[in-house]
Amino acid sequence: MKIERVYSRTVMATTRSAAIAEAAAAMRRFQVGTLLVMEDGGGGHGPVGIVTDRDLALHGFASESTAVGSVMTPVLATIRHDADLHEALETMRAHGVRRLVVTRADGEVCGMLSIDDIVDGLSADLAAAAAVLKGEVRLDAAGLGDVKVGG
Repeated sequence: MKIERVYSRTVMATTRSAAIAEAAAAMRRFQVGTLLVMEDGGGGHGPVGIVTDRDLALHGFASESTAVGSVMTPVLATIRHDADLHEALETMRAHGVRRLVVTRADGEVCGMLSIDDIVDGLSADLAAAAAVLKGEVRLDAAGLGDVKVGG
């Protein structure tokens, strides 16, 4: 399965100097667990880090005025939008992360892929396979046996 089927195209961002209280409020408001961190003032060519709800819970709440830059992870684990699921899982494992930044061929960010997205995609595929199997069981139970095509 290609990750194009399951990754989220909506990416929320904050700045390095934003207060973690603002970041937490944005995560709650938009119901996301991750914000990309951009350089202050809009300079630069993309994200400089990532901050997760876990980062905020583990590091940030000593002081709500603490800046996002002090609790963010400055290294981004990325994957191309046309990668397959196996590659995404291997990248997550290798980097010890549960989310990947999805990029186009030119490096531009186009989404986020979480382990939850992967599980949801796999669950849908397994449900479809189960429906096929249930259909075969119904054919057998009706005494129709094997279906032959073309003589």
